[in-house]
Amino acid sequence: MSKRVLIIGGCGFIGHNLAIFLKKKKFDVTILDSLAVNNYFSFKKDNLPNKSYYLKILKERQDLIKNNKIKLIIGDSRDYAFISKNVELIKPNYLIHLAAVAHANISNKDPYSTFDNSMRTLENTLDACRSLNYLKRFIYLSSSMVYGNFKKKVVTEKEICDPLGIYASLKFGCEKLVAGYNQVFNLPYTIIRPSALYGERCVSGRVVQKFVEAALKNEPLQMVGDGKEFLDFTYIDDLVQGIYLTMIKKKSLNNIFNITYGKSKSLIDLINIIKSNIKNVNIKKIERDKLVPFRGTLSVKKAKKLLGYEPKFNLEKGLPKLIKWYENSKF
Repeated sequence: MSKRVLIIGGCGFIGHNLAIFLKKKKFDVTILDSLAVNNYFSFKKDNLPNKSYYLKILKERQDLIKNNKIKLIIGDSRDYAFISKNVELIKPNYLIHLAAVAHANISNKDPYSTFDNSMRTLENTLDACRSLNYLKRFIYLSSSMVYGNFKKKVVTEKEICDPLGIYASLKFGCEKLVAGYNQVFNLPYTIIRPSALYGERCVSGRVVQKFVEAALKNEPLQMVGDGKEFLDFTYIDDLVQGIYLTMIKKKSLNNIFNITYGKSKSLIDLINIIKSNIKNVNIKKIERDKLVPFRGTLSVKKAKKLLGYEPKFNLEKGLPKLIKWYENSKF
């Protein structure tokens, strides 16, 4: 079995966890990353809260990559020559594209940079891969936000997408670009739509990360509205399992999958679980961003049926594990 894997943007939250998992599965893993988008160089430059802690975590990510003997090539994925040269050199059997701006709020404030680091990097990678006979799968990480406001309590992959704002619109546009390369060049692909990710060594300002860090610092948790909004919280290990299954299962070919826990919880539920693990939690209600869609549960029936996907971490199991990690990392 040919097992060369190239991860574009592999030093991020998803990427480094995936790379370590695949290395343990005996894949030959290479990462291309600039370390400049929501990573070491941007954190080093910006004056952010918890800056020294986040830099420590980002250094820990790089140490884990090095200690697991994963090849890291630092460079800019916006540079077509850099991408094409390394694709030709590495000859990946699996290419996983993760390079992107990882937060909707940032995307809406800076559309140009978002396009530059999301769609431009994807176009470069797709074009470098368009005629590779050794490429078994091009895997693109999209988002549940492509659905827009959920029109049903449980959303399947067949739901019509109606994205809101720059981030979600670019994600959906990127999905269509990947599918277009399949139509024109017969590029073998899989698209994955995750939701509300959380887990160790996350620094991208996701909701669980922000809530846990605020609680541990005795700062108020900034809850949107009445807290009755539902999200399909997904632990990083479940997503990594799902990505791996799309690599090894033939039925993932030219397909789209929701890879989530498959059952949503409200923000109030999340806060109550945090309260059961951390004392003296306070809440501050904030106004809702109109460009953040109302979401809920994503069906994972398709992933279970075609891939054998079985998520293992509900919030009651995943959140205490994450809190223990924070305590051990001396946050």
